[in-house]
Amino acid sequence: MYRITVMKLEPKEFSLDELCTLTGMSKRTVRFYIQRELVDRPLGSGKGAHYTQDHLSQLLTIRKWKKAGLSLERISELLREGEESAPPPRPRREGAVEVWSHLNIADGVELHIQPGRAGLGPEEVRELFRKTMEAYRSIKTDEGNK
Repeated sequence: MYRITVMKLEPKEFSLDELCTLTGMSKRTVRFYIQRELVDRPLGSGKGAHYTQDHLSQLLTIRKWKKAGLSLERISELLREGEESAPPPRPRREGAVEVWSHLNIADGVELHIQPGRAGLGPEEVRELFRKTMEAYRSIKTDEGNK
């Protein structure tokens, strides 16, 4: 006979010191992010203040975006918009190889796209190029009729 034990997991609470250890951030940085409203205020106050998994997640998200080269202003915008699911582009590194698609529309008019970062497949890139060419021709035709 099998015996099943059900455990109720209590939400983990962290002190400021524990939170700083887990995130690799200083107390001053965490307090600064709270002041800038990038991170929620702690639960409780004074010596009874504590932080939850949500606070940890917020700080780790900020750390990830800072490493990606985003400014605190942009991070604040992303947090307000709730775009955690849309990670920022990776910073370019010296010597990194990137694959770009290039469309020469006309003399002095070009479209450059990195399909992987743009989240576009080959068919979508072709459609983008086709519609861009159509839009350019339409604009040039309209100019000629004026």
